[in-house]
Amino acid sequence: MSKIAHYDKIVAPVITEKATIASEENKVVFKVAKDATKPEIKAAVEALFGVKVKAVNTLIRKGKTKRFRGVIGQQSDFKKAVVTLEDGQAIDVTTGL
Repeated sequence: MSKIAHYDKIVAPVITEKATIASEENKVVFKVAKDATKPEIKAAVEALFGVKVKAVNTLIRKGKTKRFRGVIGQQSDFKKAVVTLEDGQAIDVTTGL
């Protein structure tokens, strides 16, 4: 897989309170493409960040209905990946790619 294809699979890091707590356990959370598979996510993280991945868990967050200025709208569904790194490995997601 080319480096450009890796960037298509990993969309953005997820920086939330829950993701920050998970980082203490060698876990990093990414927003990924909906069609990305676990092996593709693992290969992309290993190639882009130069780390060894232990496991990848994925989930699809269903879009929520939100109201803005009286108009009801629907947020999009998106896929998240929780990537567990091998011991001694680390990714600093605040620096960007």
